[in-house]
Amino acid sequence: MFKIILASKSKVRKEILDNHNIKCVVEPSNVDEESIKKSLSYENATPETISRNLAEIKANKVSQRENEKLVLGADSVIDLEGKIISKPSSRDEAFRILKKLNGKKHYLISSVCISKNGSMIWNHSDRAELSMKKLSDDDLKDYLSKITDDDLYAYNVYQIEKEGKNLFYEIKGDRNTIMGLPIKKIKEYLMQVK
Repeated sequence: MFKIILASKSKVRKEILDNHNIKCVVEPSNVDEESIKKSLSYENATPETISRNLAEIKANKVSQRENEKLVLGADSVIDLEGKIISKPSSRDEAFRILKKLNGKKHYLISSVCISKNGSMIWNHSDRAELSMKKLSDDDLKDYLSKITDDDLYAYNVYQIEKEGKNLFYEIKGDRNTIMGLPIKKIKEYLMQVK
């Protein structure tokens, strides 16, 4: 069994680690993600670069306080035609995001970083391709009515492991990546450093 610190308050990420026999202590980084995204977007950073940078910043911040311990930071973003879509801050915004994704293909990028003593020692990004059905406004509103606020604001606008899977006609990629943690690569790395 491995033991790491998870620099995230994501219940799903912790659950994925638990299910793969990776014991973790949760210590959220509390970084200002939106200002970092805005700054990187202003510099024309790609969605993958933004995701990778956020994962690293989160891991490094917690790692500075936790000497000699492995800290895992993670971040997921939606890439729609090269533009990043952030988590909604209201139900109205969630509806607008779903309208943007409606009937289109987009990518969900999940990046992870492991840091030690305040510096990154490993990182990885993975992407999944999701093709959303063409749905009516009523269908989108009906979907949103089934989602709790906690779930809506924590997991972008869909949870692939629950109701969100019904929004898509095709999904290519790893389910754990879509849920926010490309666990296979994390386990491969941890096996090397054991």
